[in-house]
Amino acid sequence: MTVGASTLPQPLCAFDIRSDGQVLIVADIASPIDQQDVVYRWLHFDLATAGLEEWCHVTLPPLAARALLAAKTRPHVENHEEGLFATFRGVNFNEGAELEDMVSLRLWMTDRLVVTVRRERVFAMEDLANQMRSHDAPPTPARLVARVTEHLVARIEQISLDLELRTDQLEEAVYDNDSRDVTTLAPLRRSVIKLRRHIGPMTDALKSLATIETVLIPKKLRHRLRDTANRATRSVEEVHEVTDRLIALSQHVDLNNDTRLAHNGYVLSVIAAIFLPLGFLTGLFGVNVGGMPGVDSDLGFVILCVAMVVIGAFGYVILRWLRWF
Repeated sequence: MTVGASTLPQPLCAFDIRSDGQVLIVADIASPIDQQDVVYRWLHFDLATAGLEEWCHVTLPPLAARALLAAKTRPHVENHEEGLFATFRGVNFNEGAELEDMVSLRLWMTDRLVVTVRRERVFAMEDLANQMRSHDAPPTPARLVARVTEHLVARIEQISLDLELRTDQLEEAVYDNDSRDVTTLAPLRRSVIKLRRHIGPMTDALKSLATIETVLIPKKLRHRLRDTANRATRSVEEVHEVTDRLIALSQHVDLNNDTRLAHNGYVLSVIAAIFLPLGFLTGLFGVNVGGMPGVDSDLGFVILCVAMVVIGAFGYVILRWLRWF
């Protein structure tokens, strides 16, 4: 079974890499790879490309086709007798998207072919395509995969460093300057939680890639893959540290707010205790019944005010003596 020319999917980019390092743009993805001393071919597709599903089922093994076309993915690596499949995550730099809502990259590799599929733009792959156009191409499929992982991890390191710097600034504002403006704390914690959810499995996938037993990845390349996995692990550790720091910062802010509220309530209680007898006097002398003392005296109001001041001062002294404040 073959795919008709009219139904061939249009790749985002397609390159043949020759043994001398030259990069050829592939005009027809149905053309055979065994020509012009080509070492391997790289095809990069958008998941929504018309004809991609049919082409995958016809051209690739069933496992590869299902994995590349899956609606939902999770970072992992699978070794197959016909090739190697991997799913990775990249930082989402698309306009209007949140960086921590990472995008999926699916990859199928054999000794002569690398196929990558994405649903949303993966800027790391666009950088790789530009390098290819500049004739800076990895000499083998395994080294192409290694470069892909390095580009993805470099952006993860970038966003984890940014989160760490934002946390430093927030801590300085709260701890050193006693700022009460913590409106960025909740969004920052949410971003860290989302990022941690994605890069944890990504790190596991990179570790699996560095240790998986397959002839497609030579032993001399594994130290490079391990280094990339270690960089991703370091980013995970930094994100975990940021999470703990934000939790401590949130608890500090909550404690300060509780202390401030308790102090304000205490002050109001003291004021109420001082004015309690004064309120009793004003209520007592405010009744409109006969026999109220001072009603017929011109000095009655003055005497009442002086008496209230004396009672208030006496109450203040008593509360101080009792060490209420």
